[in-house]
Amino acid sequence: MGTEIIIALLLVGLLFFLLITGLEIGWAVGIVAVTGLLYYVDQPVGQLAETTFGSLNSFTLTALPLFVFMGGILGNTGVNTSLFNAIEKWVGVLPGGLACSVICGNAVFGAMCGSTIAATATFGKIAFPVMEEKNYSPKLALGSIASGTVLAPLIPPSILLILYGSWQGLSIVDLLAAGLLPGITLMILFIITIIVQVKLNPELAPETVNYSWRVRIRAIVDVLPFAGVILGVLGAIFAGLMTPTEAAGLGAFLSMILTIAYRKLTLEIIMVSLLDTVKVTSFSLFIMAMSTLISHVFNSAGIIPMIQDFVIALPIGKYGILILFFVMYFFMGMFFDSWSMLFLTFPFVMPVITGLDINPIWWGIVYVMAGEQSTITPPFGLSLFVLKGVVPWHSMGTIVKGALPFLIPIYINVLLLFLFPEIALWLPGLLKGGGG
Repeated sequence: MGTEIIIALLLVGLLFFLLITGLEIGWAVGIVAVTGLLYYVDQPVGQLAETTFGSLNSFTLTALPLFVFMGGILGNTGVNTSLFNAIEKWVGVLPGGLACSVICGNAVFGAMCGSTIAATATFGKIAFPVMEEKNYSPKLALGSIASGTVLAPLIPPSILLILYGSWQGLSIVDLLAAGLLPGITLMILFIITIIVQVKLNPELAPETVNYSWRVRIRAIVDVLPFAGVILGVLGAIFAGLMTPTEAAGLGAFLSMILTIAYRKLTLEIIMVSLLDTVKVTSFSLFIMAMSTLISHVFNSAGIIPMIQDFVIALPIGKYGILILFFVMYFFMGMFFDSWSMLFLTFPFVMPVITGLDINPIWWGIVYVMAGEQSTITPPFGLSLFVLKGVVPWHSMGTIVKGALPFLIPIYINVLLLFLFPEIALWLPGLLKGGGG
């Protein structure tokens, strides 16, 4: 058994060596998995095809490219400018009103696409110029844009939750429903964070603006088309009228109708969105297949059960182990994105979660926040780099300083989920009860 552990450590070391050299994570995991399959557990190469096909042979996964395409259409056409302007008419009365509008806009945009990258690029382009023109502190403006995108993979439909649920064989409907209330509480905590910062330092934002009721009512009318898309997709899923895949198809169709109505849709945008969809889908599914294979290798060698027994036996209790995982994701998030961490760690983490009898639906929501904090943590925060590309005239240091205070509401939201698990589990339970 000692020799097997040494070989397992060598494989893990090989994986990190390949990642450090700059090899893409899917290929790095794949090389290690195939090496372990052939030389560690001595199984035929045909097992590669059997395991990877089994991991991807899921009707649920067909929702992934449809939701990615939906987000691409909405993001690339820029129709969210109308959404942002309409929300600002209502939220602008709060201290740091435009920053608060960015948070609310991200919540609504997340309910239409579930993509962190799309949300960051979109609000970086449409919101920051307005905030800069109105003399908002670049630190507050950029921080609110970068952190608000954490809402996109939490509020349904979430691409990350779809991948997690499909991989682990969980109900996608339950996962999407579980993310809704935590997404709303995190949105509220983000807004409170902005208000507190502006109250402590009024120079961060200009005076608030009050709009007449006529302007506000007109803003509601502007939001209705977006609300129609959201209600059409989520309503169809939660009411049991459509599977997530069918609802994703409806969402993609409605997004095209919406952008046509705004006269924003062009053939070029469709082609770019389709290409983005192929890139994101193929990238994520390839990593998922290779991660399943490496999980098979370590399971066959008995390493994963050994890790499970070791971690569960730690004298820190169930919540101590969960906190340990959260700390692990905090440090990993400095170097990996949430998708990479999902595929790298879940072959080892999920057996522990199962062994501790932790609800996998609840854990999925906690992981999204644990993983998505990586998008705003230096040195390799994904949202930070995307935003730097959108506004290159501001330093990375300014973006980082603006984003770091928003880690606090993420931690508070996770603490609330620890103390009150029903925040995530109430709605899935209600939907099951309603469905009989």
